[in-house]
Amino acid sequence: MAGAGRPKKRKLAAADDVAKRKASSPAADSEAATAAADNDATEEDCHLRSPAELKSDYDDFDDEVAATTTADDAASSSSPKASSSSPPPKPPPRPPNPYDSIRRAIVVNDGKRTNLIRLVGLKSLFAKQLPKMPKEYIARLVFDRRHKSLALLSSDPDKRDCGDDEIIGGICYRAYPDMRFAEIAFCAVSASQQVKGYGTKLMNLFKMHAVTEGIEYFITYADNYAIGYFKKQGFTKAVQMPRGRYQGLIKDYDGGTIMECYVHPSIDFTRVPEMVAAQREFVLERIRATSKSDKVVYPPLPPDFAETVGASTGRGPNQMAERALAIPGVIEAGWTTADLLCATRGTKDSDQKKHQLKSELMSLVNKV
Repeated sequence: MAGAGRPKKRKLAAADDVAKRKASSPAADSEAATAAADNDATEEDCHLRSPAELKSDYDDFDDEVAATTTADDAASSSSPKASSSSPPPKPPPRPPNPYDSIRRAIVVNDGKRTNLIRLVGLKSLFAKQLPKMPKEYIARLVFDRRHKSLALLSSDPDKRDCGDDEIIGGICYRAYPDMRFAEIAFCAVSASQQVKGYGTKLMNLFKMHAVTEGIEYFITYADNYAIGYFKKQGFTKAVQMPRGRYQGLIKDYDGGTIMECYVHPSIDFTRVPEMVAAQREFVLERIRATSKSDKVVYPPLPPDFAETVGASTGRGPNQMAERALAIPGVIEAGWTTADLLCATRGTKDSDQKKHQLKSELMSLVNKV
């Protein structure tokens, strides 16, 4: 074992001699320098940096980003485009609501003196304006704790808390929150305050209040004198609400017509005229954008237009349509001969029916 190490020493010595001979040549010097540089770069890349050094580098990077962002913001704020931008124009203020000046109150039988006085006034109002209803029946429903009443009150300070004189109009109803509908039992306006719009205002205020209670439908039995009023307020005889929601809950009246009204939750019923006016103006603007009636003006007809055109066309239906088409602007408006014939045929038929009816009536009169 001791003699086995001698050959290794000889090989190591031979390798050293070869290395010395290569190192003594110029090419070897350059290769050695390159290898040393590569080794240094590799050692530098492989060197692990301490946490303190990494944190310092991250802080420096954050400072550079913050400085760049601040400079960009300052440049954008000083640009002419940013300085010229202005806030959007504010919409015009809405006109005052005329319903704000109307005194009204929801009256319930809670035992309070003011509500009891108003309930007595409502009972007297309904009894006067609904003479066919039994007074005992009216009193029982008005003072029922399950029924509520919307009362319009007089703005005269001398009539406050005066019972009958304070009440202008009222609606007595019973709400069914689970079924989301309300039954209107009584609706009336004082005789001295009628034909002043209080009936419409009363129903519109009632609709606005019903939305707060989660009511979707009104249902009522209207007599022959009240059908016209309820139709104007949006009621219809075609009941769309499922029958199972109200059957067995509402009171049936002999001789009355059941009517229903859907209460849309997103409509402000106190501003219906304004909404209609805005929709009308929108439609007119769209018509003005496409219409040419106010942009193209045709010359007036010559004095001999009727004689000239009438002599050349004749007196038949087609000739009359051709005469109308000869008027400047009629063809440009899109009218054709077929359109004119269809428009005049209905009038001609109605005239014939009137003439026939007149002749039949005259024959009957002559026989008498």
